[in-house]
Amino acid sequence: LCRGGLAERLCRLQSRERSAISFWRHQCLSDDKIPSDKSGVLIVKILEIFEECTIQVAICQQLEQSPATLSPEDAVINAEEPILKVLFTRETATHLKSRPQDVIHIYPPWQKLVLQNADVPVIMNTYFSQKVLLSEHSEAREKTYGLTKMLIRKNIISLAQTFRLDDFDDKLHQESSDNQVPCAPQTHKNSDSKQHPSALSAVNDSLLEMVESQGAVGWREVQVRVVIQRVYCLPAREGYRSRIQGNKLLCATPVVNSDPPNVRLCLLVQDAYGMFSEVQLQSLSSTDDIEQYCRRWEGKSCCLAGMKILQRTTRGRALGLFSLIDSLWPPAVPVKVPGQSQDSEMMTTNLPPPSFCYILTVRSGEIHVEVDEAEQISNLYQPPAVHGLKEILRIDGCNERCSFWAQVLYQRLQTKHSVPIDQREMLLFVTDSTLQNAVHGIPKVVAVSVTASCVLSMEIIEALSAGSQLVFFKDALWGNGRIICVERTVLLLQKPLLCSAAGADLSELTGPVRLDELDSTTQASSVCALRGTVVGVNESTAFSWPTCNRCGNGKLEVCPQDRELLYCNQCSEVVTTPVLKMQLEVFLSCPSRSQSTVKVKVTERPALFVLLTMLLFLQTYEVQSVLGKEVGLLNCYVHSITSHPNCVVLEEIVLL
Repeated sequence: LCRGGLAERLCRLQSRERSAISFWRHQCLSDDKIPSDKSGVLIVKILEIFEECTIQVAICQQLEQSPATLSPEDAVINAEEPILKVLFTRETATHLKSRPQDVIHIYPPWQKLVLQNADVPVIMNTYFSQKVLLSEHSEAREKTYGLTKMLIRKNIISLAQTFRLDDFDDKLHQESSDNQVPCAPQTHKNSDSKQHPSALSAVNDSLLEMVESQGAVGWREVQVRVVIQRVYCLPAREGYRSRIQGNKLLCATPVVNSDPPNVRLCLLVQDAYGMFSEVQLQSLSSTDDIEQYCRRWEGKSCCLAGMKILQRTTRGRALGLFSLIDSLWPPAVPVKVPGQSQDSEMMTTNLPPPSFCYILTVRSGEIHVEVDEAEQISNLYQPPAVHGLKEILRIDGCNERCSFWAQVLYQRLQTKHSVPIDQREMLLFVTDSTLQNAVHGIPKVVAVSVTASCVLSMEIIEALSAGSQLVFFKDALWGNGRIICVERTVLLLQKPLLCSAAGADLSELTGPVRLDELDSTTQASSVCALRGTVVGVNESTAFSWPTCNRCGNGKLEVCPQDRELLYCNQCSEVVTTPVLKMQLEVFLSCPSRSQSTVKVKVTERPALFVLLTMLLFLQTYEVQSVLGKEVGLLNCYVHSITSHPNCVVLEEIVLL
């Protein structure tokens, strides 16, 4: 919005109007009485109700008085006053829950509009309205009506009627039965509604209609049928654990000491009109459940009940959420268009992507989500489109969601000492057949940055620690030459049953994995292969230390009983055969970087360490014995590359 423009001023006015209406209704409810000031109050008795274009129209007759001792049927009617047509918005109608014979007090600033060639005046701006219960008789009638289902006639004005088309008269006689819809859901006992969510009112298929009609406080007696497009976890802000029984999510119980990981199970759902919502359920006690929920729920239809609005977010405020929504747009099948006939020819996929989305959460103590797992996969569901890494690297757009199947070769936690360990990013170096078979110019290994907001299951973490694994990356983010796993990205060890390959080469690797050799195009925070000749050893930084051969503890102490032996505090035992570890910095001369100083940090496990250690021991630690030795190919991680001085710092690594 343009700051200070008409649109911004209109938004402020609408916000103040909504606040005034909410405050007025809250004041009436808290005072539990009608406002005493009757000046300018319009008192009407409802004769008939129908609906036009989401506006409730009440045919009313004005009353001169509304004494508290009389029932609405005995109220005095002014025969000389003309019939009034009172307009109520959907929110006001939901608040009033009015029926014929009800008496309504309409407080200023209501407005009266007299139309040309119309005998009935129209009353507008009826936000400050209140239904009056005048006696015990009317209260009993209210309770009786609350147990029944009331029908309201909807006047649907079609284009055929507007333009006087020929076939309109043939369909006119069908409207009386087709245009009657339930105004209020049928009331059930609480115990029944908790056990059988389908025993609530008729299921709606529009998220936006439910939000507009039920308001921000949420809905209890209505259901919305949607399709689950994605299942994922988000870091939870509150300590709640859910209890899931079968295909129903039950109420949550608070957790006093919530052990990490504390994550919230979330659903990205879409209704028949193409509208998206993110449903945040209660926290799960284990992240290992995410894979089974992805398999059981994605693509299935479900009914939402007991929801409340947590937030209305827009594209500018939630780029990550809308990048996922954009990857699911346009819809796989034509969707309904609000305000139009829902015939097959009126449904379309040629619609702009959504500009806003409602974040929904659950109300405690109710059954919130019922997934029909036996049902077939919905036609509206869009499975993740799997691409090869080579194809992803050629995508021109920014903030594009992508899914791929790759082999993890090496993982490294970013070392930023000012950031807690659980909030640091992790780099996963991955490859696939499309990169290994690529020609020159395409990297053979790419880095995938896993942010702290991306929830990883313990199964994934343990599998990566055990060795090289094939991992399915679902809905990762591609942009600015990087692949990033962010919120709503899911890592799985098994490929989903439903996914579209889009012609990608998904064949598994058969031969040994190759890395790109160090050259002028190598960048920092990458992996490469290195060959060269040893030209120097930094003796000032070289050191060695003994470690425990059982637990690897590097802080051994002298045994109190025998000063010639070492003692491990972690094992509480004497170490008779310690493992010697060494750290060296070796300078190499590399033909591919002839103008650069190449420094390699050597630790205890890689091949260069074994070679140098053997030579140094044989020559009684004479550095001259290792100079001139050729080494390679070595697998290395690139720490930094500087131009002044021209230096490349690497660390020899072991691939998974």
